[in-house]
Amino acid sequence: MQSVHSHKRLRRNSVRFRLEPHQRRAGPKRRFRSDLRADAAVVVVVVVVVVVVVAVVTAAAAVVVVVEIVEEVIVVVVVVVVVVVAVVVVLAVVAVVVVEVAVVVVAVAVVVVVVVVVAAATAATVVVVVVVVVVVVVVVVVVSAATAAAAVLVIVVVAAAVVVVVVVVAVVVVEVVVAVVVVVVVVVVVVVVVVVVVVVVVVIVI
Repeated sequence: MQSVHSHKRLRRNSVRFRLEPHQRRAGPKRRFRSDLRADAAVVVVVVVVVVVVVAVVTAAAAVVVVVEIVEEVIVVVVVVVVVVVAVVVVLAVVAVVVVEVAVVVVAVAVVVVVVVVVAAATAATVVVVVVVVVVVVVVVVVVSAATAAAAVLVIVVVAAAVVVVVVVVAVVVVEVVVAVVVVVVVVVVVVVVVVVVVVVVVVIVI
């Protein structure tokens, strides 16, 4: 019996001795190293995943920021272009208005000068007419007191004076008509300027 047991133990020992290292049962140290390697692999995988996620999120954020910067630049360029166009339009409108106002001012000045000249001419004409009438009356009185022949001369002088008065009145009427025409032209120009300015303002506002 003893020899049988010893033979079985020897046989077990020989089998255990002949097992390969990976077939043997691991000890505490070997289990600890295996767990450590598994944990290290998990940590590496987690770190790689986190790095990839951070890289993707950073790239997406960078793309979003670049897109926003491009949009802002486009908006700024559009605003600058619109402002420049608006400034050019306003300057053009102001230039047109200034030119038209200058034309109106010149026209008004011409009208004022014409009116002043007409008024002066009219006053001078009235003075001339009064002087002529006084002279005619004096001549008539003198000639009447003198002779009948002088009376005929007085009639001729009076007729000449009347002709002079009619001519002066005709000149005054023509000058007044010219002044009225100039005033009408100035009013039309002012109305046109106002209409143009209103249309331009409406176009700019719209």
